[in-house]
Amino acid sequence: MPSAFRVDNHSKQLNRLGKRNRSRSQVTNVSQLRDVQPGDWAYEALRSLVERYGCIAGYPDGSFRGNRALTRFEFAAGLNACLQQIERLISSNGSIGREDLERLQRLSQDFEAELGTIGTRVDNLEGRVASLEDSQFSTTVSFGGEAIFALAGAGGGEPPGQGETNVVFNHLTRLGIASSFTGKDRLRLTLASGNFDDFGFANVNSLNTYAALLSYQDGLDNDVIIDTLEYRFAANNRLVFTFKPVGFSLSSVLSANSPYFDVGRGAISRFGQASPLFSIGALSAGAGFDWLITNKLRLQAAYGTRDSSDPSQGINGADHSALGVQLLANPFKNVVTGVTYVNAYAEDGRLDTFTGSFNADSSGLIFEPTQTHAIGGTLQWRLAPNLTLGTWGGWTFSNSVTSDSYANTNTYLVSLGISDIFGREGDLLALLFGQPLKLEEGEGLLFGEDNATSFHYEVFYRYKLNNHVWITPGFFMVTNPGNRAQNDTIYVGTIRTTFRF
Repeated sequence: MPSAFRVDNHSKQLNRLGKRNRSRSQVTNVSQLRDVQPGDWAYEALRSLVERYGCIAGYPDGSFRGNRALTRFEFAAGLNACLQQIERLISSNGSIGREDLERLQRLSQDFEAELGTIGTRVDNLEGRVASLEDSQFSTTVSFGGEAIFALAGAGGGEPPGQGETNVVFNHLTRLGIASSFTGKDRLRLTLASGNFDDFGFANVNSLNTYAALLSYQDGLDNDVIIDTLEYRFAANNRLVFTFKPVGFSLSSVLSANSPYFDVGRGAISRFGQASPLFSIGALSAGAGFDWLITNKLRLQAAYGTRDSSDPSQGINGADHSALGVQLLANPFKNVVTGVTYVNAYAEDGRLDTFTGSFNADSSGLIFEPTQTHAIGGTLQWRLAPNLTLGTWGGWTFSNSVTSDSYANTNTYLVSLGISDIFGREGDLLALLFGQPLKLEEGEGLLFGEDNATSFHYEVFYRYKLNNHVWITPGFFMVTNPGNRAQNDTIYVGTIRTTFRF
């Protein structure tokens, strides 16, 4: 829970350590060399290099071979070994810090005479250090990725759909690069590709309902797209600004405060991830700030639009836009709660959260410019070290700006998570129950109000294979899909395997 109230330092660095097993194992800590006396700068500088790169040419008996005292020549030999190790590291696409390069340069100057007389002669050490520095790609760039492989099957739902389903094998793959320029900022670019397109089980020929959407669906047909382009910087220790021209939603800035808001390791259904209020507008670009007012209170605000790069619409004239404001509180050690307000505009009257009934998500098909006011609440409460209660709920009030038509919807979810189950650290059993978005009241609606209530039941078990692989079997069912009494219950199951690197 406390992590929800931390302003992140967005600096990212790659430190690759080149360690090799040798027939005679070498000491990897200068303090183990009893003949070397600490205290002067050269000793501390060499110790720093040894601890990072394991490069000193000493042996487990605690001394150098030859003289028992650490002469300047022996020190120079150790320095040369470090340089060679770092050269091998760079040649294998490793990376070292600029400070370490500066240490090497100064050491080479201080021990120039000794380096010139050792058995392995070192010519122009400063030039070699400069060459290493020039050959580095960056010391502040990090790479990462996630690949999700999943088997999924579905049944029921005839109607609302035709019930034509088979077991499918899908993937979602994302590769990201992040860089920092000041140590307090982050530029992030993510590429994505997947093969779960055409709404998957939610399409007309299958179950024909948003309730069937899985969390890892991407709408891609093995195309590669720029999924995220984002820049964040910390103005100070309590204020972070975010600018995101690609891949923006209100949840890019407003914390969803949901324990299962994670495509690869969270809920298996789209609805179970987080409150639909954070998805209003299906936005694409936006900006916002996150202000840690006190250690127990934070204020977040975000504004986004759809297709803001179109000159005919821009930021102010977009067909869809939304402004979100959220106040998060940490009143007790194990509790985080929040209140969210969203003010949205839609030229076609739609909410476009892609959860709940089509009727609710389209505001009853008003097909008129509407202004939507939404209010919601979230709560996470760690009842015990391995037991977390989560809940959220929300209401939307959409009013036509050209007539008296309006549509009011609501939604909620309650969850219980048991972590480290069966004594396995990192495993999670989660139970979820909720009501997808439902149109409760309105006027001027093409199809009227929803005539029944859908209920969503979900269970999944996340099995941690290691720090990079998780296997998650899960199942959910939805009664009265689309909030229609005549619709059959739908059933969706999946086995999701997530790789992170």
